[in-house]
Amino acid sequence: MYNSDLYNAIKEHYERNEINIFISHSWRYKKEYEKIKRWIDEEYSIKWKNYSIPHDKPVGASSTRELAKNITNKINLTHCVIIASGMYVSHSEWIDYEINEALRLGKSIIAIKPWGNERVPSIISNNTEIIQVNWNRSSLITEIKKSAK
Repeated sequence: MYNSDLYNAIKEHYERNEINIFISHSWRYKKEYEKIKRWIDEEYSIKWKNYSIPHDKPVGASSTRELAKNITNKINLTHCVIIASGMYVSHSEWIDYEINEALRLGKSIIAIKPWGNERVPSIISNNTEIIQVNWNRSSLITEIKKSAK
């Protein structure tokens, strides 16, 4: 027999425990961003809200300063920031900004090291506050759950 009280308790707990995530990305690396998003979407034990700047709805910023403010506002609402460290080389200015803002705001940062990457940027490898995981779904999901506690 189905226990509606138990179901309602689980549903309420699940809804209360939404994890807010900002995934750093560049339009050039849409495939990697979509894969990370899919990994999180497919995890039944995570209810999440995506605070990333979507490809189809870029932030309408008229200046670099306004874009920075919009990014900071989004990061401020999250539990964690996910960085695919392989994108770092060609977009270091904005990734530096996102990492520094996340650190300043006390957010967890999870850096994913893509398959085949031997090197990790020094801003990531030299910072003990940044959690590093390999390009692996279960490692990422584990760290996301830890960030929400």
